[in-house]
Amino acid sequence: TIRVHPIVTHGGSQVNVIPGEARLETYVRGRTVEAILDANRKVDRALRAGALALGATVEIETLPGYMPMTCDPGMAERYRENAARLVGAEHYRQIGHRTGSTDMGDLSMVMPVLHPYVGGAEGTGHGADYRIVDKPLAYLVTAKALAAMVVDMLADGAAGARAVLAAARPPMTRERYLAFQRGIARREVYAGA
Repeated sequence: TIRVHPIVTHGGSQVNVIPGEARLETYVRGRTVEAILDANRKVDRALRAGALALGATVEIETLPGYMPMTCDPGMAERYRENAARLVGAEHYRQIGHRTGSTDMGDLSMVMPVLHPYVGGAEGTGHGADYRIVDKPLAYLVTAKALAAMVVDMLADGAAGARAVLAAARPPMTRERYLAFQRGIARREVYAGA
């Protein structure tokens, strides 16, 4: 799934005048790095085509954004065991890929991570209508499940943690991640006139 989220940060200063300058900021988010890069190239190409069509100049500044997040299956299983004990197996479900982005995606490129989602809220995430409706579930049960997972992973000389690390296959080394993010940053000017 690819998501492109543009906003106009400057669109002129008067409603009845064609602006001499307009600014757009956007995120490109997706399930894989390759899909994000492909979508980003298409967005940039569309911006260049618009400049060509209008005889305008476009300046495109590309900055690194959040990477796609992949939760470690071993950590997810250990979390599931503990969460199911607390809320009942019938109330636990694995949701798979989410379209949101966070810095946990960056961490998941280089190490095993877990980013569980827990109930207890209603409304649109990050929306004005979002609110916690079950505080014990949202706060206490979540903390207990994570703490129990950590205890399980550290028991027996950290056997669970060692198993997660041994099975982990992060998509990038730290060095490759840093090189990738540094390589994303660029600024280009395209004169369509």
